[in-house]
Amino acid sequence: MQSKLHVDRVITTVNSSSAAAHSPLAASWRRSAKRHGLDPSDNRVSERLGQADIECRREQVERFMRVATPRLDHLFGLVGLSGCGVFLTDEAGLVLDRRVSDADATAFDHWGLGIGSDWSEASEGTNGIGTCLAEKRRVTIHRDEHFFVRNIGMSCLDAPIFGPDGALLAALDVSSARVDHTEAYNRLIGAMVAQAAQAIEADFFRASFPDARIVVADCDGNDGSVLLAVDGDDLIVGATRGARRTFGLEPNGALKMRPASDVLGRGDGPAGFEKAERAAVIRALARADGNISKAARGLGIGRATLYRRMKRLGIGE
Repeated sequence: MQSKLHVDRVITTVNSSSAAAHSPLAASWRRSAKRHGLDPSDNRVSERLGQADIECRREQVERFMRVATPRLDHLFGLVGLSGCGVFLTDEAGLVLDRRVSDADATAFDHWGLGIGSDWSEASEGTNGIGTCLAEKRRVTIHRDEHFFVRNIGMSCLDAPIFGPDGALLAALDVSSARVDHTEAYNRLIGAMVAQAAQAIEADFFRASFPDARIVVADCDGNDGSVLLAVDGDDLIVGATRGARRTFGLEPNGALKMRPASDVLGRGDGPAGFEKAERAAVIRALARADGNISKAARGLGIGRATLYRRMKRLGIGE
């Protein structure tokens, strides 16, 4: 009876002329039915990729997965004892890694949540992974919010992960088939998932710019990491999606060359030859512990020349 009621509800919502405009869930159900041609009563579990294909897909993002592994382990340590599994997918919704307890592994395999499974909306309809990737935002799909009737026993909590180029890279998912997982409990786990996804994104960004200075911007209300990678010439060479949105930079791909001081609005940065020269002299003096002769040698100029520049730049001895 519950299965029939769910199918009828989904079909009624999909056929409504206004539901999708007022509800993100209804919009996802409509995409599942109209765009992807799925039937909510379909009980067929999607097939997994073969082992060779799985290894090929994993190799393509090997560096990212290596960075993500400690965060997946930590998150599973927090939620694993409550019957939850932790899953990492690529940008297409293919499960690349998972953490589940031995006691729960069979159940998750039965649900089709195994490595190599496709959990995009095109394959599984409305679900945490697929809908998170389709809408590029945090989502919780709780039990009968799923499209397929065979998935209504699960709760899925997801957050997207964006790459150093600002493009969608992966989804982090925590799923549970426990009936005692309430919506309030899901909100708590959802916050953990979002925090872990943000940490993975930041870790991978830092690893992608090992020779750059990483600037962390303090911006309230942003869902993603707000990080800038700045080279030795004060030029921004990388920015997370959150930073791109915060500072109005290119939304994805290569960045236009611009000084970090211009973007961050710092009036004391090297914005001009005179200020750049002043900064260089002050750095040389700092490295020399205030020793004029040593600082002059570091700059490749004479002591008298350095004195003249200090006077012109307003730098006291």
